[in-house]
Amino acid sequence: MTKADIVAKISERKGLEKGDVQAVVEAFMEEVKSSLETGDNVYLRGFGSFIIKTRAEKTGRNISKNTTIKIPAHNIPAFKPAKVFVEAIKTNTEVAV
Repeated sequence: MTKADIVAKISERKGLEKGDVQAVVEAFMEEVKSSLETGDNVYLRGFGSFIIKTRAEKTGRNISKNTTIKIPAHNIPAFKPAKVFVEAIKTNTEVAV
């Protein structure tokens, strides 16, 4: 599902203009992004949390030059689903084989 699909579904279900729904969806995503950029996690009860994870410094390899490189510690965004969300997926979806 893409952002356009989400906008279309919400627009259809709620009877709103696609342009208005798209503006709200994009504002939501921008707000989550800016909150994470300032170091604040975003908690959505019943859905999940957008959090910042810190990756430790590690040694990597540049295989084309056969050298080792040091990868510095850095932060990455992550999503942690709520338990209610996880349980709903477990019980309502078939296992892909």
